[in-house]
Amino acid sequence: MISKDTLQPFNNLFDSELLQKISEVANIMSFDKNDIIIDIGESLKQIPLLINGNIKVLREDKNGEELLLYVLESGDTCAMSLTCCMAKSASKIRAVADEDTNVIMIPLKYMQLWFNSNQSWRNFILESYQERFDEMLETIDSIAFLKMDARLYKYLTDKVKLTASTTLNITHQEIAEDLHTSRVVISRLLKQLENEEKIKLGRHKIEILKF
Repeated sequence: MISKDTLQPFNNLFDSELLQKISEVANIMSFDKNDIIIDIGESLKQIPLLINGNIKVLREDKNGEELLLYVLESGDTCAMSLTCCMAKSASKIRAVADEDTNVIMIPLKYMQLWFNSNQSWRNFILESYQERFDEMLETIDSIAFLKMDARLYKYLTDKVKLTASTTLNITHQEIAEDLHTSRVVISRLLKQLENEEKIKLGRHKIEILKF
């Protein structure tokens, strides 16, 4: 049985009856940084609720290039995996641990049962859809309307807000993969941001000076 302390990120989201049910039927899974939690084409039988850590949700094109859609944090779930479960279709996204991460896995049958019988769960699911939809619109707007330097700076400042630290331990290649561009482009733009005194570059780390 899952402890009450473990469910703490969801105490203000779910009623006491639902929290008790989750503690009885769910299980906890732990992932190291860069572990794949859900992969493209996978048949989903469980829904993740994020206890701690961050999860990147990615799409992949026909050439195997990845595009970052949004990032999940504590208290979130993945709306796109919910959609695949409801439709009983294969996953169209890849979810990757952005740092060491713990998740609660809810079996599919309970997700559907609680949606019809528990208002706090239903509200959580519907609000998750709305939040992830808004984040995907923001990603689309960023790609369509922002130059790469502005996209990069927004990416860095968004990460600062997620991690609550002004120092990011990340490589140029990792950023390039998230932003669907080349490492050379990212390195050049990072140097430009450093010259503008917005960031300070180190080995495998970036300090954000202004955000």
